[in-house]
Amino acid sequence: MREKHTVQAIGLTKVYGSGLTTVRAVDNVTLEVREGELVLIMGPSGSGKTTLLSMLGGLLRPTSGQVFINGVEITTLSESRLPDIRAREVGFIFQAFNLLSSLSAQENVLFPASLVPGGTRAAQERASELLERLGLSQRRRYLPRNLSGGEKQRVAVARALINNPRLILADEPTGNLDSKTGHEVMMILHDIARDEGRTVLIVAHDPRLEDMADRILWLEDGKLRDRKEEAHLWVQDPVCGMKVDQWTATLFATYQGARQFFCSQRCLERFQEHPETYLTKRGDTGANPK
Repeated sequence: MREKHTVQAIGLTKVYGSGLTTVRAVDNVTLEVREGELVLIMGPSGSGKTTLLSMLGGLLRPTSGQVFINGVEITTLSESRLPDIRAREVGFIFQAFNLLSSLSAQENVLFPASLVPGGTRAAQERASELLERLGLSQRRRYLPRNLSGGEKQRVAVARALINNPRLILADEPTGNLDSKTGHEVMMILHDIARDEGRTVLIVAHDPRLEDMADRILWLEDGKLRDRKEEAHLWVQDPVCGMKVDQWTATLFATYQGARQFFCSQRCLERFQEHPETYLTKRGDTGANPK
């Protein structure tokens, strides 16, 4: 049986500026994601991940290339046609939740239903089912300001699912959550892909999410490639102790012949002020060879 691809991109490119200021945020990306597949797109900050996701969801026009959602090329559609495709075929989940502050949890979930035939009246039962499934029944009338971060993100997940889209695009969905809550949200997305056959494409920095993905794609300098396991090398930030992927790390310093890698500019600066303090605390003088 021929595999069904929910989303396809062919030669997708996004260029900003011109001349000396030209930036190729996404550079000739081609990918296919199948029904029921959960794919993680990772890479350094500024590598073009959000730009790629926005083009795949029809939120941003590419400079060149094609995007197909369920066999329909959206890159050739007029601006007047795109909102309907986005409303019916794509569910969006954002790091900042993007809930409407004046609407209750249930009203936020129902809002996308106002953009499709039948409207919110026809979607009432489904909204109740989604809120029940995500453990939000007792919070349905709460405004966003009265919800925890995890509850807000679960409302955002329910909102993304209200119109039964086959494609779910999530941009750093665990970025504003603690590790436990972030794991719960990822398990929800994992189950959506497995149990309902939806395609889930997630942009994230968190390496703890890797075990839940069917595939991990890496975007660096706008170019996409499958992540090779042998290139997967974790090292420890000597300042905060966080795991850093040496393969994509952009912040590092050499001390006593050994290279140290850092998760943030702040950690790098602290290390440079008193390197011996952090290496003594860790019990060595640098374990990462130059």
